[in-house]
Amino acid sequence: MTNDRIIFFDTTLRDGEQSLTSSLSTEDKVQIATALENLGVDVIEAGFPVSSAEDFRSVREIGKALKSTVPCALARALPIDIESCVQAFQNVERFRVHTFLATSEIHVKSKLRTNWSNVLDRAKSAVKMARKWTDDIEFSCEDAGRTSLKNLVEIIEAVIKEGATTINLPDTVGYCTPEEFGAMFKFVVENTKGIHKVVLSTHCHNDLGLAVSNTLSGINFGARQVECTINGLGERSGNCSLEEVAAIMYTRKDKFPFKNNIKMEKIYKTSQLVSRICNIPIQPNKAVVGENSFSHSSGIHQDGILKDRSTYEILGPEVIGLPGHKMFMTPRSGKHVIQHQLKKLGHQESSYNLPKFYEQFSKLADKQGHVHDYDLEALFWLGHEGEEFYSLSDLTVSCGTNKISVAQVALKSCEHKYQTSASGLGPIDASFKAIKKVVNKNIVLSDYKITSKGKGCDSTGQVDISILFNGKTYFGKAIGEDIVEASCRSFIQAINNGHRDEKVQMKKIENEIKDRECFI
Repeated sequence: MTNDRIIFFDTTLRDGEQSLTSSLSTEDKVQIATALENLGVDVIEAGFPVSSAEDFRSVREIGKALKSTVPCALARALPIDIESCVQAFQNVERFRVHTFLATSEIHVKSKLRTNWSNVLDRAKSAVKMARKWTDDIEFSCEDAGRTSLKNLVEIIEAVIKEGATTINLPDTVGYCTPEEFGAMFKFVVENTKGIHKVVLSTHCHNDLGLAVSNTLSGINFGARQVECTINGLGERSGNCSLEEVAAIMYTRKDKFPFKNNIKMEKIYKTSQLVSRICNIPIQPNKAVVGENSFSHSSGIHQDGILKDRSTYEILGPEVIGLPGHKMFMTPRSGKHVIQHQLKKLGHQESSYNLPKFYEQFSKLADKQGHVHDYDLEALFWLGHEGEEFYSLSDLTVSCGTNKISVAQVALKSCEHKYQTSASGLGPIDASFKAIKKVVNKNIVLSDYKITSKGKGCDSTGQVDISILFNGKTYFGKAIGEDIVEASCRSFIQAINNGHRDEKVQMKKIENEIKDRECFI
């Protein structure tokens, strides 16, 4: 058993994929597998080949694509499953077969409807059969966390004799507490013959939010392989999160002084790739990779960060591949962060009155929630947040099955009314094209997100938009029951922010010209 190194076993493509509403294509799986290999994952569980022809193909292609990472396939303790794994890897030099069987009393009686003697025989036969084709065999005691310690030791000793090289003790339903899970590993290590010949592994589910804690407890008592997924994907509440375990081991080397192959700087990129391909958004407050993980909006926190990052950041964003932390300017932000942001924008303290400026900022922050740098510039140069350049006066759309959508849009600007129409792939696309016709500027929609507010018939949609305009990014937000109208209002707000910033840039140029004239 390896004592100073943790093996990272990723099951995003097997246990993680089981939780998705639709299966991933083989091409998508190969792309994720390649990213996991680049991340430094040691073993990738590529799938469950006997389950379908497509899963068999995916396992086969992943096995061929991997260069340094060991491909693994899952098999029930049945000959047909093990044969399927071997066939999928027939052209692969090095691979692992992961076979499993339920061992808890409730699973043996209620699910398998058999007795303990038959379970032992099936487990031994499965490992013995797999041993004919590979010397890398993992055996999992499904629902180990609710299995009697006596039975656990008995079955582990039996499969070790047959050639198992990795023993996985999963908390299959997320039932264990860290103390219980650690005690199970301690008992197995101290009472199982031949345990020194194998690697002990954890596989924890997050039903009670304890997957990572249980995994760390397993490590403390002898586990040297951790089975996890990117972003914590998995059945029900998910699996142990790879990025969280890696970040804990990086940050708390005093508690977990083990080597591993994870390239920390590739975590964020890998997380985003998996989120995009699986179409599962990452919750903003998700540990390590969530949008808010390195963002600060509280005035007290921001002040501390500006003085010393370690006051509120125990892990630097650059460690996981992010360029830096974010300072969100909100109603909770204090004077120090506003002063800091103004300095970053090139404004010296002598050029403005901080208490007066902060008062203007607070009013704007209360009004719109999140204040951006271009909002600060407008307050500085224009003395206010700026008026709306365009406003939506009227909107009519027509669409239907197998029909091209058409939008008629009327915008008001400086007492003038502009009307036009456009067609597109859906009512929102058509509406945006009509708006762009009126504005007559090179605007690129860079992000579009709808969030439901409320439930059922009473729900509304919040539309968040970002656009590229004159090489800069501007944001818009609108809420409404009519999602097409809310989308248009959000789009127009982003455009108005861009127009206002143009006025600010013109003010800057005028000011520079005056300064030169004074100098001459």
